[in-house]
Amino acid sequence: MMNENSEAIVLYCSHLSCGDGIVPLEPKEWSDLTKLLLEKKLTPAQLLACTETEICDKLQVGHDFALRLVRLAERGGSIAFELERYRNIGIGIVTRADREYPAKLKQVLGNKCPPLFYYAGDLSILGRATIGYVGSRKAEDEACGFAARTVEKTVGLGYGVVSGGAKGIDGAAGQSALERGSVVIEYLADSMTRRMKTGQIVKAIQNNALLLLSAVNPDAGFHVGNAMMRNRFIYAQSEATVVVKADLNTGGTWEGATDNLANGWCRELCWANERYPGNMKLIERGAIPIDDRWDGDPSSLSPQKQAVQVSFFDE
Repeated sequence: MMNENSEAIVLYCSHLSCGDGIVPLEPKEWSDLTKLLLEKKLTPAQLLACTETEICDKLQVGHDFALRLVRLAERGGSIAFELERYRNIGIGIVTRADREYPAKLKQVLGNKCPPLFYYAGDLSILGRATIGYVGSRKAEDEACGFAARTVEKTVGLGYGVVSGGAKGIDGAAGQSALERGSVVIEYLADSMTRRMKTGQIVKAIQNNALLLLSAVNPDAGFHVGNAMMRNRFIYAQSEATVVVKADLNTGGTWEGATDNLANGWCRELCWANERYPGNMKLIERGAIPIDDRWDGDPSSLSPQKQAVQVSFFDE
C-alpha cells in the first residue's frame, strides 16, 4: 500500500488516465516542484487537498501551474482503477518516496531519475551488483555468442545482468544469466504488458530471477525518446556496462554509450572487434577495450579516460 507522498507522486506524474488538458509533470518539473516544497517545508501529500488559490499562496506559483496540479490531483479515482487492473496482472508501481525505489539510480542520476517506475518482480533484486549489457537488436550470432560468454564470466563472479530487455544482445545476455541461476533486471522502453505475455518471462518473474521496470505506462508503445531515457538507467544501475555491438554514429546503443562516456555514470567496456567501426570509435573516445581474454572482473580494468563525475540531487 502506497504512502500519502507516493500517492501524490503518482497523481502528479503518472500518464495514466490523461484526458484533454491533463498534462502530468515530467521528471525535471517534478524535481523543480520538490525543491520548492522543501523550501516551503511542505510535503507533496499536503498539496492534494489544496485549491488553486491555496497552491498559489503556499508555493508562490502562477495560476496556470496551480490549476494544472489541481486537475492532476482530481484523477484519483480513475488512476486507482488503472493501478488495480495492473496489480491483477502482477504489475506494481514504486515512487521516489518509497524505500524500494532503485537507490543506485538516485545516487548516480540525481534529479534525472524519473518520479516513478512500474515494475513486475522482486524489487529486492535491485540490491544486487549488476553488469550492464547493451548492443544491437539485429546482432549476428558472433556478437550474441560474445555476450553469452562474457555473462558466464561476470555471473561466475556474483554479478547479475541489467539490460533493456530487447531482442539481440539484451536477450542473449539475459538468457545466459538466467540459465546460470543469476538475476536479471530489465529497464523497458515500451509495453511491459506485452513483455509479460511470454510464459518464460512470467516464470522467471515468479522465480524471483527477473525484475522488469519501466518509467512509461505498462501499455505504452515504442518511442525513441523513451528508449534514449531508458539507456541511462542501464548504465546507472551497473557496476560496469559492456557494449557488445554499436553502430557508428547512429542508433540507441551508440547514443547511450556516448552519453555515458560524457557523464561517467559507470565504467564502459567495449568489445574490441575491428569489424565493428562503432565499437572501435567508442574505444577511441575512452571506452575500455575487452575481448575473450577478460576475466569478467570490472575492477581489474583501468578506468576510462573520459569519465566525469555528475552532480547529485536527492529529494
